[in-house]
Amino acid sequence: MAMTASKPIAVETEPAVEEFTHCFTGECRVNVLPLLFEIAKIISDSEDLAKTLTIILSVMQKQLRIQRGMVTLYDRGSETIFIHESFGLSEEEKARGIYASGEGITGKVVETGHAIVVPHLRDDPRFLDRTRAHGNGNANGSFFCVPIIHAQKVIGTISAERIYRNQRLLKQDVEVLSTVALMVAPAAELYLLENVEKVRLENENRRLQSALKERFKPSNIIGNSKPMQQVYELIHKVAGTKATVLVLGESGVGKELVANAIHYNSATADGPFVKFNCAALPESIVESELFGHEKGAFTGAIGMRKGRFELADGGTIFLDEVGELSLPMQAKLLRVLQEKTFERVGGAKPVKVDLRIIAATNRDLLDMVAKGSFREDLYYRLYVFPITIPPLRERGSDVILLADYFAARNAADSGRDVKRISTPALNMLMAYHWPGNVRELENVIERSVILSEDGVIHGYNLPPSLQTSAETGTNFGCSLGGKVQAVEYEMIVEALKSHRGNVTDAAQELGLTRRILGLRMEKFGINYKTFRRGREARG
Repeated sequence: MAMTASKPIAVETEPAVEEFTHCFTGECRVNVLPLLFEIAKIISDSEDLAKTLTIILSVMQKQLRIQRGMVTLYDRGSETIFIHESFGLSEEEKARGIYASGEGITGKVVETGHAIVVPHLRDDPRFLDRTRAHGNGNANGSFFCVPIIHAQKVIGTISAERIYRNQRLLKQDVEVLSTVALMVAPAAELYLLENVEKVRLENENRRLQSALKERFKPSNIIGNSKPMQQVYELIHKVAGTKATVLVLGESGVGKELVANAIHYNSATADGPFVKFNCAALPESIVESELFGHEKGAFTGAIGMRKGRFELADGGTIFLDEVGELSLPMQAKLLRVLQEKTFERVGGAKPVKVDLRIIAATNRDLLDMVAKGSFREDLYYRLYVFPITIPPLRERGSDVILLADYFAARNAADSGRDVKRISTPALNMLMAYHWPGNVRELENVIERSVILSEDGVIHGYNLPPSLQTSAETGTNFGCSLGGKVQAVEYEMIVEALKSHRGNVTDAAQELGLTRRILGLRMEKFGINYKTFRRGREARG
């Protein structure tokens, strides 16, 4: 794209040296100058783009404290802008970052050749969130994007996102990265010329890989943690086969959801999905339920009845709590696994079925085999493709995603206006060990939605079992005085969070003097710097 030289960024009248050397902004930029020299030296010696970008991204992340940074390149052959290097983005988010010229903030910078500075990202209509890095609505920072221009052609951009409390510091960082963009332009141009086809293929490969991962992430399961990503990969691999699957995990982790995901992503998704809990019925009834019965097979059998295996023909049967089956029933299940054939109770005619068997248990089957309560041959027949679901305590921030989902769902079902979960409550949810896993979390949030009175789930709305955690700072006991302290603690935390750790503003909101608030903070062990760091990290 031929164009005139980029429009200079407006600055105030102080000399440029003064802009970089004054530290009244709270962050001095003098330490960036030696790194700029190092970048210039590397470009002069070798024009190695990879080495140069490593230093640039390091400067952005460590010296400029950028939360999320990206270097994009513009491929004129395909007329696409893609993220070449970044930090603060996952590989999937990076692969989604593809734009056309003029599209979004990045596309507009490429189209015009002018830098764009957005003080409040979430309020700018040009912000597309194409990478979906702000899926939780957390776009609270500033964003700026500067062009990389060589020979009057825009060949890419450098963009950054963080929270700035000082607009002069924001302007300084725009100028720093504008300088870096000018320096790196020749190396970027050379890279595109030498690798244009390779770049195009790599870009397309990243896009396809991202699309595949999204396509095969089960829509019925919530969670993005690494342990769950591994589960999704196993679901994707086994769904296209008819292999027997054994789903393992503690009670309440969501084994039935995994079975659902396997069936509805399989070639037999249009076939029946039949569920049976092996522990729900007496042993005398289980055989008839699974295999059906003929007329007159026993007292009360007034007609032929198909069992669950026969009803699942052409689809999938899910046997939950398979470890609860008696040894005689285990022998009959083994035959179905081996031959896909059985007889109804009271019948002699073999019934053949074509189906997939998914079994699940929260018990240690190997230990049961050693003790003689579970057949070894059945164990190995079931253990064709095991999938272990991680307990909730090992899923990190998935707790927050699930809590938000359950809060929204229960609020809608009960007609209550619950908008969010407070920070102390989130801390308590994250600190708890969740012996009942996702099922327990669901029940806790349902209870809290009912107790909430102001559109917010507070720490004191959670059950006492969560409120006793020392990590939350709310170990106040269950007396009236303890409850009052819990409410006071939470109001202080919420006020400090709202004002980014500004004690004066928080005190004003709470109707206290700064001194009194300071004493209360000391009493509860609250440090205002925690909330400044928290906002900084998210911005």
